[in-house]
Amino acid sequence: MSKLDVKIVELPPMRMVSAHGFGTEPEKMAWEKLLAFALAKGLRKESELPQTFGFNNPNPSKGSPNYGYELWIPVADDVMPEGDLRVVNFEGGLYGVTQFKDLNKIGQVWQQLVKWREGSKYKHGHHQWLEEQIVASDAFEELEFNLYLPITE
Repeated sequence: MSKLDVKIVELPPMRMVSAHGFGTEPEKMAWEKLLAFALAKGLRKESELPQTFGFNNPNPSKGSPNYGYELWIPVADDVMPEGDLRVVNFEGGLYGVTQFKDLNKIGQVWQQLVKWREGSKYKHGHHQWLEEQIVASDAFEELEFNLYLPITE
């Protein structure tokens, strides 16, 4: 990536159902929980990728292969979580957003997005950093994401 294409996006407040995974592959754990919930509640058809937002929680730490990942799906007020899923009231916020392909590049793209913000008129926002998967695949190289970096004016 030579020049990062960044769009400014205002995410509205949203009610979300959250799934959490912890271990060496927490994204998969959280995804399986949220997918089963979304299918059972009719929030997703088998052939669709529902809109989800995810982030590390907690971040990886030195010396441990384990970390956490939290995944959110927007839901209506009448949709209630089950099991260890919970409701999150996301307040929304302003974001610098970039799209990329190949999950192997996610760390590099996050770094480029932070550098973009440092060179822009925007300041660091204190709302949640987010990752949105927009293309599914069994191959890491084919996965596509939007990265949402919190910003303020």
